[in-house]
Amino acid sequence: MGRIVAIDYGQKRAGIAVTDELRIIATGLTTVRSMDVIDFLLRYIKENTVDCFVVGEPRQMNNTPSESSVYIEPFVRKLALAFPSIPVERIDERFTSLLASRAIRDSGARKKVRQDKALIDTVSATIILQSYLETVGSRYPDFNLKA
Repeated sequence: MGRIVAIDYGQKRAGIAVTDELRIIATGLTTVRSMDVIDFLLRYIKENTVDCFVVGEPRQMNNTPSESSVYIEPFVRKLALAFPSIPVERIDERFTSLLASRAIRDSGARKKVRQDKALIDTVSATIILQSYLETVGSRYPDFNLKA
């Protein structure tokens, strides 16, 4: 069974998180420059089996696409073209940056660490992935057992 990779794509950076091979735990992997995401994933896939990409879908409170959709949608199309055999799923990413900041703060991290935008992006990707796992797991109780 392959991993699931989540991407919190931003204008400057993209946070990346992955599951373990059994798709039980979401773990922050890294943050890369947005322009380098496809190259990073090409290298990552050479060493790891990936069954699915999950990309955060920015929505406003009224459920319409947010302003950042303008640069995320082209990335999603590019991702699908670069990896045609790997499905790309979307999941609502509202409040993930806020939740990530709170999680970092609540962990007791120093102010300098709490202000690290790359860390916030990685934690945001982890939250997106965990949310996806919970959503899919509630729809398909045997999701983690599928090969």
